[in-house]
Amino acid sequence: MIQLAASQAVVLFSTADWFWPYWTNKQHLTARLGARGFRVLYVESIGFRRPGLSTVDLARIGRRVRRAVGPIEEVQSNVWVLPPVTIPGSHHLPWADRFNAWQIRSRIDSWLRRFGSTIAPKADSKVGWSSPIVWTYHPYMLRIAKALDPAALIYHCVDNIGAVPGVDGAAFDRSERELLANADWTFTTSPALRDRCAAIAPGRTDYFGNVADIEHFATARQVGSIPEDLAAIPRPRLAYVGVLSDFKIDFELLEHAVARRPDWHVVLIGDEREGQSSVALTRLKSRSNVHCLGWKPYAQLPSYLRGIDVALLPQRLNAYTRAMFPMKYFEYLAAGRPVVATPLPALAELGALHRQAGTPDALIDAIAGAIAAPTAVPIDHPALQSHSWDARLDAMLDRIATLPPRG
Repeated sequence: MIQLAASQAVVLFSTADWFWPYWTNKQHLTARLGARGFRVLYVESIGFRRPGLSTVDLARIGRRVRRAVGPIEEVQSNVWVLPPVTIPGSHHLPWADRFNAWQIRSRIDSWLRRFGSTIAPKADSKVGWSSPIVWTYHPYMLRIAKALDPAALIYHCVDNIGAVPGVDGAAFDRSERELLANADWTFTTSPALRDRCAAIAPGRTDYFGNVADIEHFATARQVGSIPEDLAAIPRPRLAYVGVLSDFKIDFELLEHAVARRPDWHVVLIGDEREGQSSVALTRLKSRSNVHCLGWKPYAQLPSYLRGIDVALLPQRLNAYTRAMFPMKYFEYLAAGRPVVATPLPALAELGALHRQAGTPDALIDAIAGAIAAPTAVPIDHPALQSHSWDARLDAMLDRIATLPPRG
């Protein structure tokens, strides 16, 4: 069995930059591992699509290069961030893959020399530090993982990345199959992801639906003020919180609802995704009963949810969303808001906790029902308590502790 010491080194390969304003599984899990005493090196996204010449892409490249020339930064106790300089979107090119692996590996080795030896090295170790746990959210790190001689190789599959616009889906799928064949265990966040991964890694795949910071969002249930920009909007207020991605959100569906019910006010809390130019979103924003408040800090989200009447999950149904389990689902429920969602497969088993709407007319009926008879899922409901970050991390670490040593 794997011995998980409090100071175990973890090298975590993310699909998001640490300072990206919308925190997801990667940052939340890293922060909690660090709080428990694990020493975590958070390797930021290596880039899944080729950058263009847009101001957004060029600015991001500039920020990455400036940060990468400096030392690996400790961003909180026991958490360090490595911003790799790689050739993005070139995973199908062997020479680029070798270059990316070389420069990332050299920096990881430097970090391990300083922080990976806090545990007694293995007797047969060739590198002088204890083998880290490698925890990855993407497959483009297998060459590096093998070289690190990991104590365990964990794949945390939370999205169908191959279906994201701009990503080479065929190249991603090939790399993922190879990772699944080599990973000691795979955690997935939706039934669709579980089924896909289990087909390649039978007996080594778990399904854990997405989770939320229940205590944080439960503060929305407390009596308190709401932000001024939200308070200025008439009620009823219907809100979506998150990145305004046109391949995830059905803006046409929302437009139908606000056109039919001009007395309802839709509040969008978030910015457009990088590089997006959505005609449907532009048209939606032009309506007088649609209010775009932009990105809000994570700490302020409960106060915004306190002031809304219905929380929305108007997701499109496509190859990406059919494999997703939106983290905001349990954030909405923890805040005590009634939820109206399109029929995402991952939410089917939780149908008693929200209203479902698959057509424009059904969406209007579901929202009207939620406004007329609002209900809050009790904070002590088993679905909420079992979908907290601490409960999920406990279950994952328990599973990892049962794995036999790699050999």
